[in-house]
Formats: sequence, structure tokens, C-alpha cells
Amino acid sequence: MRQYKIIVEKHPDGYVAYPLGMKGVVVGEGNTYEEALSDVKSAIRFHIDTFGPEVLNFERRGDQEIRNTEV
Repeated sequence: MRQYKIIVEKHPDGYVAYPLGMKGVVVGEGNTYEEALSDVKSAIRFHIDTFGPEVLNFERRGDQEIRNTEV
């Protein structure tokens, strides 16, 4: 399993999660932190399966909270 850095943001209507530096748009959402994280993990797997490993181009962005997670 490979690890990815995921940002999870709390918004008034739920949570949004996205990986850092991946080419293309990969977003997960949910009513809870766990739902958003699960949704973005599924989206990452789908994105890599669909577009191939060349979408993996990770970079750090600003001073956002970063967590590693396995997909």
C-alpha cells in the first residue's frame, strides 16, 4: 500500500477531503471526517486505476494540515 497526504477541511455543511499534488481533480465529501476520508480514498483508487500512475505528482501546499493515509 502506498501513503498519500490528505487534507480534510470542515465546512458548515460537512467535510471535504483531497490529496496533495495529484494531477486532476480528486475530492471526497461526507457528513463526518471519517466519511470524507473514506470517500476520498475511493476517489484516489478510481483516479489511479483510470488515469494511471502518472497522476501521482505530489507537492506541498502552504501551511495546510497534512496527514498520511493508506489507500
